[in-house]
Amino acid sequence: MTFPDVPLPAGYRFRPLTDDDHRARLELDFWAFPSSVEVDDALQHPSPLDWERTVGIEADGHEGLAGLHSSYEFAEFPVPGGALPTAGLTWVGVHPQHRRRGLLNAMIDLHLARCVERGEPLSALFAAEAAIYGRFGYGLATNDLRMTVPRGAALRPVAGADGLTVRIERASREQHGALVDQVHRAAGAAPTGVLGLNRPGWATRETEGLQANYWSDPAAYRGGRESRRIVVVERDGEPRAYATFRRKLDWEPAGPTGTVSVGEAVALDPGAARVLWGTLLDLDLMSNVAPFVLPVDDVLMQLLVNPRAAVPRTTDNVWVRIVDVAAALAGRQYAADVDVTLAVTDARLPQNAGTYRLRATAFGQSTVERTDGPGDLSLDVRELGAAYLGGRSLAAMATAGFVTERTPGALARASAAFGWPVAPVCSWIF
Repeated sequence: MTFPDVPLPAGYRFRPLTDDDHRARLELDFWAFPSSVEVDDALQHPSPLDWERTVGIEADGHEGLAGLHSSYEFAEFPVPGGALPTAGLTWVGVHPQHRRRGLLNAMIDLHLARCVERGEPLSALFAAEAAIYGRFGYGLATNDLRMTVPRGAALRPVAGADGLTVRIERASREQHGALVDQVHRAAGAAPTGVLGLNRPGWATRETEGLQANYWSDPAAYRGGRESRRIVVVERDGEPRAYATFRRKLDWEPAGPTGTVSVGEAVALDPGAARVLWGTLLDLDLMSNVAPFVLPVDDVLMQLLVNPRAAVPRTTDNVWVRIVDVAAALAGRQYAADVDVTLAVTDARLPQNAGTYRLRATAFGQSTVERTDGPGDLSLDVRELGAAYLGGRSLAAMATAGFVTERTPGALARASAAFGWPVAPVCSWIF
């Protein structure tokens, strides 16, 4: 494997990694992200990584790896009204002995250069620390919803909830893998069937490595909770919703205070969603239900009679880095007619910098071409990435001075066009 010419500090070198480096990769990962799990236990958990996309850094006089990064190949990463090839940057880590020497900068430069080589117009990631990736041009494009809902919380009645059946079982890939993949993909394509629009950011587990890693359930990673369970809601034998969950039972003097930790909850219609959440909120010996990652517009917030009791909070979800501005802008749909020129700066990928004319019809075709002039709006690639999936407003960023309007009215028109009726989110952390 040959790499693009990206400089490293003296004494360091990139090298491709293979399956033979599985232990070394885990050793480095546990140095970068401390864990109570032992490496020998972690080796029993299938690696999700594609070794062709995984690169280590070696250092003179250092046994093991000094740094590491990888990416997932998302051939069909959902963007508003479409899908684009996207590199899911992951497993980025530097050994504490080698911090503050420029290794992260070099790894990001290599990653972006390889995205260009592979023709991936987008890179996306989940950030371990929110302050890290903005300086590399990644913009916070999605938030997700997390909360704790009291057991027995009242839900509004929903038409279509009658006649559905529920199965509660131990989760396994053999029994549930195809079902989960089917429902998950359908939910990203048209979340409720009401709008018929896709959910941007809703990445599927496209590779065998990701599937095997997701379904593996070693005890070392359960945090004292039970093995993975699943609720399946069906209508006439057809799956319409599922949720994976684990319970942990605690006892207080007044009685049991268990917690249901929901890993992923997905429903294809309102009735199925009502039955799914009604089931999760009525498990014996439990006192609360804690969904892990939900869209900020999730149906649960509409169903709860008293949403205050859930104490919802939002946190950052997917960050997006635009690698090819023209391909990215042309590869999505827009929620309103628009004809606007965008002056984009990009210090890390100078070939991206320039002025682009975007013309699009609402939920229809779009065209992008380079042009001259200062642009109707000026912004950095970081802000363009933040707005790209339709979950963050260009107008809101302008209030902080990160987007500048040069042509009156352009900001309002572009903000309406870049928005999307379905909130972007990824339901699992990659």
